[in-house]
Amino acid sequence: QVQLVESGGGLVQAGGSLRLSCAASGIIFRVTTMGWYRQAPGKQRELVAAILSTGITNGITNYADSVKGRFTISADNAKNTVYLQMNSLKPEDTAVYYCNANRPGVSRYDYWGQGTQVTVSS
Repeated sequence: QVQLVESGGGLVQAGGSLRLSCAASGIIFRVTTMGWYRQAPGKQRELVAAILSTGITNGITNYADSVKGRFTISADNAKNTVYLQMNSLKPEDTAVYYCNANRPGVSRYDYWGQGTQVTVSS
């Protein structure tokens, strides 16, 4: 059974930092692209950052332009956990953040976490 358990959301003032964690089980972490998405009220869900961490080389990462230079995604293969370090937070970062596990191809799968609320006050 696949589980993606997110933690670390909360309320923070603009300019502050938060670190989100997503602990995965039931997937093959090293062949799975782990992503963080967010959805603000009235808006579509959007990709924030993603990482493919094979455990052999540094993870391959991808970021939305709006978070480049402020957010950092990382993974701990030993713990099957992906992190999103969010610095210099802005009110427009307020959203529900979702962890995603995606593997393409013949053995494909796509799983979502339950979401964690991030609220940035001005």
